[in-house]
Parts: sequence; structure tokens; C-alpha cells
Amino acid sequence: MSESNALGLEFHHLGLAVRRPDDAKAFLGVLGYELGEPIYDPEQNANLIFCRHRGRMPDIEIIYPAKDKSPVDNVINRRPDGLVYHLCYVADDVAAWLRRMEQADIRAVCIIPPVPAVLFAGRLVSFYNVVGVGLCEVIEDPAGTLCCSACEPAV
Repeated sequence: MSESNALGLEFHHLGLAVRRPDDAKAFLGVLGYELGEPIYDPEQNANLIFCRHRGRMPDIEIIYPAKDKSPVDNVINRRPDGLVYHLCYVADDVAAWLRRMEQADIRAVCIIPPVPAVLFAGRLVSFYNVVGVGLCEVIEDPAGTLCCSACEPAV
């Protein structure tokens, strides 16, 4: 559990939904982000690019649709120019996190149950609507090997 907060979460990245990634990549590149290679995620039927910043800016996951219908289409249809639509955190134990949320009287509704994520080396990710906050992705990392500011295991 993270020592920095009572919920045991560590911030990981912001999720940016776009119709096409070129403008977002150009903008983030000028800001000094290192742009990862596009990865297709069959669970989301979406393409993903993880963008890391070694400075003081948060990491960003660019999410854009694959050829067929994708869950991200709903976000893009409402905001065609793009939208930061989710926060992502890492938890060592999602069930324990949910119990702590309940104890703190914070409601989290599961939107997408845990599924392996190709972008995060098969770690389980799930999505929750945290009432009063919005959509939160939670990466379960029981071994604590996923760096908070990177998309790769710590060495």
C-alpha cells in the first residue's frame, strides 16, 4: 500500500481519447514527452500510445479507435477534438482498495471488471466511476514492480 495516502493508490497517468493521434503526438512531443510505439489492445479494441515525461509532467496514455467499434468511440463522439477522460492509479490490491474506499464513504462503481492489459505487461486493469470524481482506471500490481512514472517494470 502507498504510504502517501489512506487509499493505497499511486498516481500513474492521464488517459487522453482522440480520434487520430497525430496532433496529440505533436503537442506532447514539443512538451518533451517520449512517445511509445502504438500498441493494439484487443480487450478495448483500441490503439494505445504511452507517453512518458521524465520531468514534472504526468505521463499520458493516448487512446484512439481501432477499425471496429471501440468503447472509446463514445468519448470521442462527444468530444471530437479529444478529451482527458480518465485518471489512472496503481494499487497493490484492488479488493483492499475498494474496502478502503467503502470505509471512507467514497462510492466506486465498477464499469469494466479486471482484464489483462497488453500495455502494462498483462497486469489486471479495471475501470470505476468514482462518484463525484469521474472515471478511474486501476492497475493491480501486487509485486510493486510497475514504476509510477513509467510503463515498464522497475529494474
